Amino acid sequence: MPIQDLLKTELPIIQAPMAGVQTSRLAIAVIEAGGVGSLPAAMLAPQALQDELKALAAHGGTWNVNFFAHTNPAPDNVREARWRARLAPYHAEYGIDIDKVPAGAGRNPFSSEIADLIEPFKPPIVSFHFGLPAPELMKRVRSWGSRILSSATTVDEALWLQEHGVDAVIAQGLEAGGHRGHFLDHDLTRQQGLMTLLPQIVQAVRVPVIAAGGISDANAVKAAMALGASAVQVGTAYMLCPEAQTSALHRAALRSPQARHTALTNLFTGRPARGIVNRVMREVGPLSPDAPEFPTATAAIAPLRAAAEARGIGDFTPLWSGQRVGNLEGVDAGTLTRALARGL
Repeated sequence: MPIQDLLKTELPIIQAPMAGVQTSRLAIAVIEAGGVGSLPAAMLAPQALQDELKALAAHGGTWNVNFFAHTNPAPDNVREARWRARLAPYHAEYGIDIDKVPAGAGRNPFSSEIADLIEPFKPPIVSFHFGLPAPELMKRVRSWGSRILSSATTVDEALWLQEHGVDAVIAQGLEAGGHRGHFLDHDLTRQQGLMTLLPQIVQAVRVPVIAAGGISDANAVKAAMALGASAVQVGTAYMLCPEAQTSALHRAALRSPQARHTALTNLFTGRPARGIVNRVMREVGPLSPDAPEFPTATAAIAPLRAAAEARGIGDFTPLWSGQRVGNLEGVDAGTLTRALARGL
């Protein structure tokens, strides 16, 4: 079945869900241009999620709601203390009393409570990052008639996702911005660039494969399709669109020469994610063994982010970005979607 029929979309172009920089406004603009708009839901409170789902359902078209499928770790007081000690000079610099900041997760995985909330909306597509939720939750999502997608960063993960019932696999190349979707193995040496990973996954699985990572223009779309992709997922290029809620500080970084240097870092959440290199990544090192497991690293660094941003500084901000920004003029999402489609 062609992926346009599977996903009921005119164009095989999916706007990547990007937590913290977008709402349903961006998703709707992409839908109106013929693509699939996505809503990141992992950081939304229940009422906010419900409001966004109402907006998407009222508009219609094909939309995707995205969730994390991680397991929150058990509290690790020793590691948390080590992490806070590592950040102590920065807390002192900004006058932050870290003892008053509680440890915590900040991001919750897909659950039966969330399923209860979204079931009345029956999303056309539900996608996951970091694997898949429990089988009983998968069964519920399937019962709504929703198509199910999830990210794979290796061939083994793609085969696992196929075995567990996804309708399509998102092949996430190493170039992609934001969190790595790996879930079977945390060994970063196994991660590959999209143009190496994509044809391997296409050859290994029977389900359609969606290419993600470093796709920011029609030429990249054309290259991905030539290597067997059935669709593409684009994130960073949409961050400069006026419909996105990307902060002025983040937009400036994306437009600057600084955006040419990105790295995988676990400092902001505890899990490797690609972002523009900033002060804390340079001084601590982008990957630190002191950072607690995802998503608990966030608690100790969040006050630093807030304090620095209040001064217009992005030294502690996760400036998520792929290795190819594209869209430097900040065109609207509809224009960008149609420009990407010229590569089909």
